[in-house]
Order: sequence, then structure tokens, then C-alpha cells
Amino acid sequence: MERILVTGATGFVGSAVARVLLARGHALRLLVRPGSDRRNVAGLAADLVEGDLRDPATLAPAVAGASALMHVAADYRLWVPDPEAMMQANVEGTRALLRAARDAGVGRIVYCSSVAALGLRSDGTPADEETPVSESGVIGTYKRSKYLAEQEVLRLVREENVPAVIVNPSTPIGPRDIKPTPTGKMIRDVALGRMPAFVDTGLNIVHVDDVAEGHALALERGRVGERYILGGENFSLGELFAAVAREAGRRPPRLRLPIGPLHPLAVACEALARVGIEPVVTRETLAMARKKMFFTSVKAGDELGYSPRPAALAIRDAVGWFLRGEAEAA
Repeated sequence: MERILVTGATGFVGSAVARVLLARGHALRLLVRPGSDRRNVAGLAADLVEGDLRDPATLAPAVAGASALMHVAADYRLWVPDPEAMMQANVEGTRALLRAARDAGVGRIVYCSSVAALGLRSDGTPADEETPVSESGVIGTYKRSKYLAEQEVLRLVREENVPAVIVNPSTPIGPRDIKPTPTGKMIRDVALGRMPAFVDTGLNIVHVDDVAEGHALALERGRVGERYILGGENFSLGELFAAVAREAGRRPPRLRLPIGPLHPLAVACEALARVGIEPVVTRETLAMARKKMFFTSVKAGDELGYSPRPAALAIRDAVGWFLRGEAEAA
């Protein structure tokens, strides 16, 4: 039986993608790392095959016999002690996987990139797929890895006949954020009253299930070599936190911190991170906060029929999921 191979299904976005594909009647094979947390795929009617993006020898068996590939897996952290490990998974692993899929005769590939790989507008207005970007303008190891991986996918399409469509999710939130993601951690902390202060910036918020639907639409309707932003609504971080606090019945964090004076703290946090203490702020996150990550999904709407729900529903589902988890753990 022909199947769709999904990478990253044990994670936040990937688990939502797997559920959308199953609801459409597809047969799935899920690539999972040995020893990974598999709560997000428990009970799913899918075959599991072990492999790792950093181990190319495991990729050819995973794609063998697949009719399509949904490559959602990525190392997503805003702080990494070893940038090369992230590059190996996100860039080199993507190249090896897409080549293995092409060699196996996979006819359709959807690569999950990120808006982190796209350009931003200096005036804060929403960017789109054509907003200029260069490697020198990409801040942080994670964003650089996604930019380089996306550029490699575009090259594979042009030069090696890889049949890939690219989707660029903005900032998804919602259920099954078990790790949690950096954004999920902020939402959880605000919902639990654990965030007294924040550095304001701008984000585009979207329900994770809408991002998953966008992946399925890209599989069905996307044009090879094209990029599609899968976003929702633009918020300042202060507006987002206020909405999260209302949903949770909490007071929102009111202390808005300036970026400049936080640089010495960021340097100290980075030093502590080298001995195993997760940093609350780094110089890279401060630099990222200076630019509002506002985006538009008009192209995905026009070409794919992508239509996300109101962000208020995404906030409701994310807050509810984290609060239920906290109550169950108590």
C-alpha cells in the first residue's frame, strides 16, 4: 500500500499534520527518532519507522514505497550550545531526506519551513513570500538553519528535479505542545501567572490545526517550488499576553522592559547556559525582538484555499490545553 511519510509527527506541528492526513483517509508512515517521546502519536492508526535526520542511512528505508512526503521535523530551539548539531539536522538532514525521497520515486513533497526563513519589512507592515531576505539579515542559529534549509530545498527543486512545495508556518499555538515550544512556554507562563515582565515585539498567531490543514492543502494544490505562508493574525506581544491572561482569568504582565539595558543580563544568561541552566534571555532573542514578525497569508488563501480560524480560538485552545495539563500534574 502506498503511504505518506510524515517526519516530526511526535512533535507539535507534526502531530497535527498527521491527524489532518488521517482524517482525509491517507495511510501514514511516521519517522520517529529512537527513544523519542511518542505521546503525541499514541493511538494513531499509522506505521512507525525509526530513523534520524542526522543518520542518512536510516532515511532511504523510511521513504521506500511512499507516495508522498511531509517533512515537518526540525530542531526548534532558540538557544543551542552546539549550533552545528542544529545545522546538521535542519539543513543537511533535509537535503539527505529529500534526495532519498526523489531517488525512491516519491511524487509529492511538502517541506515545512518557517516564517523565520523569510524577510521582514522595516516599517512593521506584514511581510509576504516575496519580501527580500538574505543570510546576513537572519538573526539566530535556528532562523539561519531554516533559511539555509529552505534555500537548499529551492535549489533541489531547480537543479535536481525534487518535487517540493514549501510552507512557512508563522507562530502556531494550540493543543499537544508537549515540549513545549518557546511560544508555548510563554503562553503557559502567562496563563499560570509566572511572567511578571516582558520585552514587547510582534508575532503572527495561528492555530496549529490550521497550519496542519495548510500542509494538506499544499499537498493537494500547491505549486512545486512555491512558498506559502501559513499564518493567522498579527499581535504585539503585549496584546497576545493580555488575551492569554483574560482567557486564563489572570492579570496580564504589565512591566514592559526596554531592550538595551537587558544586554548585560543576556550575556550572563548565556554564560550560565554553558553549564546547563536554560537562559531566560539571550542576545539573539533581544535582537529578534527589535523586529516585528508580522505576515500575510493572502497567497495561501488565493492558491490553496487556506482560511485560518480567528486567533482568539487558537489562544483559547492553547490556554485550555496548558491549564488542563497543569491540573493533571498537580
